[in-house]
Amino acid sequence: MPEIGIRPTVSSDLIELSSLEHSYQTAYVWQMERSVEDGQIGVSFREIRLPRKVRVEYPRSPALIHQQWSQRLEMLTATLQGSPVGYIRLEDHFSPSTAWVTDLVVRENVRRQGIAVALLLAAQQWSAQRNLRRMVISMQSKNYPAIRLALKLGYEFCGYNDHFYANRDIALFFARFLR
Repeated sequence: MPEIGIRPTVSSDLIELSSLEHSYQTAYVWQMERSVEDGQIGVSFREIRLPRKVRVEYPRSPALIHQQWSQRLEMLTATLQGSPVGYIRLEDHFSPSTAWVTDLVVRENVRRQGIAVALLLAAQQWSAQRNLRRMVISMQSKNYPAIRLALKLGYEFCGYNDHFYANRDIALFFARFLR
């Protein structure tokens, strides 16, 4: 396999990155269950296997990538043989000393080849160089591939937000300390 390159995103990457297939397939979801009793509220998530694989649309429009880049939010691009094949977008203004991964996308035909891992490790390094102490990844509760990736890299479930995305999907948050 050719070497994966990671570099800051430049304007010439944006057309190719926005044309990547952002949707994904999954056979599992994390189903939320909520119970409300007198003086107590409980929320739990269960991994549920679906009867068949489904394609899930990405919660944000890929067309926004141009706007996000122009806002100078940090974006890193993964390349194979010099061609952009994925990106990660980071924000550091949500909470103190924390980098938030809001987007992580890899071209469909090269998924499961270490590109997302390389992007996350580069994002962790970028964050640590800026003295950020923690990284949080947000994802849809349906994004089982991203959930498995976060757990594999030592991230721990740290919360959720009901109706977080414009399509009213639940966001799950996974975090890890950087040092």
